[in-house]
Amino acid sequence: MILIDKKVFKAMQEFAKNNHPREIIVLLRGKREKDNIVITDWLLPPFGTGGNGFASFPTHMLPIDFTIMGTAHSHPSGRLTPSATDMNNFYGRVMMIIGPPYDEPRGAAYYKSGEQIPIRFSPQQ
Repeated sequence: MILIDKKVFKAMQEFAKNNHPREIIVLLRGKREKDNIVITDWLLPPFGTGGNGFASFPTHMLPIDFTIMGTAHSHPSGRLTPSATDMNNFYGRVMMIIGPPYDEPRGAAYYKSGEQIPIRFSPQQ
């Protein structure tokens, strides 16, 4: 399960909303606790770029940071399932997809295997 602070998720949604209809991509920072991944923050990847139908960043530019748990990106179409391109460019332990409408918590998370992961929103800790 992914545990994420509702305010952290809302900030990612606002970023996606402000860039709509272009896709965005961010790095998810957190830690692993037993079978859960706890997301505490998000970061903009160096030289990250997004546009109509794509979002990417050069992985070789990332610093060594073991708190990076994966990525989150938007699908402005609202489709919350990963594309083949998404799965072929998977980075980290998990991938989250955020989609409209942006006024409610709406997202999905996946492992590299394509298995969907439940998301639970927690109050700020």
